[in-house]
Amino acid sequence: MGSCEEPCRGWGHYVPSPVLLLSLLLTAAPFGLLGEETRQLFEFDSTNTSDAVTKPPRKSYPPYSLAEFSWNNITDSLDPATLSATFRGHPIHDPTGAFANGSLALRVQAFSKSGRPAQPPRLLHTADTCQLEVALVGATPRGNRSLFGLEVATLSQGPDCPSVQEQRSIDDEYAPAVFQLDQLLWGSLPSGFVQWRPVAFSQKQGSRDSAMPCQASPLYPTLAYLLPQSPIVRAFFGSQNNFCAFNLTFGASIGPGYWDQHYLSWSMLLGVGSPPVDALSPLVLGIMAVALGAPGLMLLAGGLFVMLGHKRHSEYQSIN
Repeated sequence: MGSCEEPCRGWGHYVPSPVLLLSLLLTAAPFGLLGEETRQLFEFDSTNTSDAVTKPPRKSYPPYSLAEFSWNNITDSLDPATLSATFRGHPIHDPTGAFANGSLALRVQAFSKSGRPAQPPRLLHTADTCQLEVALVGATPRGNRSLFGLEVATLSQGPDCPSVQEQRSIDDEYAPAVFQLDQLLWGSLPSGFVQWRPVAFSQKQGSRDSAMPCQASPLYPTLAYLLPQSPIVRAFFGSQNNFCAFNLTFGASIGPGYWDQHYLSWSMLLGVGSPPVDALSPLVLGIMAVALGAPGLMLLAGGLFVMLGHKRHSEYQSIN
């Protein structure tokens, strides 16, 4: 059995198996996942999108608290073959009947090896990670062009809230027209991360045509007692922690939106240890090879042409 010279918290240098990781996630979900807690589902007027970038969205409608949702029996959706399960819920009190034919789904999936999902944004995952996909399906919006958002709470390593790190790339093969990757990192044990691409989709088959921008607000302090009390999060990270929250806003006043098919999906990757690092895709490497190699080939061809032309000129003899 493993032991630690100092008191251990979390996994330390040990990485949980995919089955154990999924079990922990299912115990903590739908509220807390590896230090992340989803708290509220926002709905507001699409004309207020500018507010969501710099501060919590100005809510035109009362938010839906996930703590007041009724969730399905997890055994009905548990799939050991894909190491996945789906939490599907709706508000317990729904006076407007907005969720009469709709639901909010949280699909959690662990992985046994490295790879990418079939659907965009196709984040690179490893056996130390899991994916959370959030899907709002069939709920009736309370406005003609409503936008939706999520409030996400996370642990803070100190008195100040961390900032979302943005990584940019020239490669968009796996997420067309998206050249950015956002992430949050925990440096202390158990070290971990959250990654996502700033894009959501208004159709189940995500594509460029259904892509919507996903905007993240700066993190701001929040009180722990306002958060759902996840026993797994408390067990691994302790009870004496500072919490920060940030808001994710999906869509804009123009372009694709939830109003197209009453569908919205967004996903993020969570894990322990260091986050996966994307390498350039074979397609981009091929394009770069052609782009960088073409000038060299042209110079080589030009040099050969000059040499052959000079040789022919030197071999020419006058008949006079």
